[in-house]
Amino acid sequence: MSRLSLNQQTTKSWTLAEALDGCRRHGLESVGVWREPVAEVGLDEAARLVRESGLRVSSLCRGGFVTAAAGPERARALADNRAAIDEAAALGAASLVLVVGGLPADAPRDLVGARQRVADALGELAPYARERGVLLALEPLHPMFAADRAVLSTLGQALDLAEQHPAEAVGVVVDTYHVWWDPQVLEQVARAAGRIASFQLCDWLTPIPAEALMGRGMPGDGHIDFAPLVDAVLAAGYAGDVEVELFNREIWAADPDEVVATMVERWHALLSGR
Repeated sequence: MSRLSLNQQTTKSWTLAEALDGCRRHGLESVGVWREPVAEVGLDEAARLVRESGLRVSSLCRGGFVTAAAGPERARALADNRAAIDEAAALGAASLVLVVGGLPADAPRDLVGARQRVADALGELAPYARERGVLLALEPLHPMFAADRAVLSTLGQALDLAEQHPAEAVGVVVDTYHVWWDPQVLEQVARAAGRIASFQLCDWLTPIPAEALMGRGMPGDGHIDFAPLVDAVLAAGYAGDVEVELFNREIWAADPDEVVATMVERWHALLSGR
């Protein structure tokens, strides 16, 4: 239980204050925070709420979306990421999760170029983050999101970029929903030793809904064999918090306290003995 963290997306209807209170009520010691709820109350107030809650911030979501080819859009993206780094520093977040972006409107078919622009953006952002003590966490997403959300589709691709920077500046996210299918995932998790910045759990549900992003399920409700992934992440030396992050409209419509209670039950049933 000391390592189980509630990602705010799992209980989307809760404000930041409500999420912090809910975590304490259910015995959790950390929370994964999103930038939008922080913006609703302002950064200073959000930092105060977190500080007074006594909870750790396991991650701040999200930065990224840095694949624009050139011009004002790219400049805006880099400026927004610097702002996100500043927010992560103010909140004491263990990492800033980067969803790097899909194929942009100004280069809609240039996948190779988009990946290079992610590398270029990291070259600009990593020193800024390192100066502020913020760990950037590259999150590879399932290939079905390559066009619109993330041109990094495998843990190996994320590591190829992260390894160009110091481990204290750039790491990777291991999200079971996005990497479970990869036949190389276990060897890539081992390769990621010292660079796993965040570990997120959720299950893969079928049938995939029309709104594909909403197909994430509570651990145990879908098809993922969690044990090998959990064992590999632990063997790689990861000692941080473990978030449950769910995008699911039925879960969002449920009582958030019941959702968190179920999350805790699944943690004990599936993971806590490992």
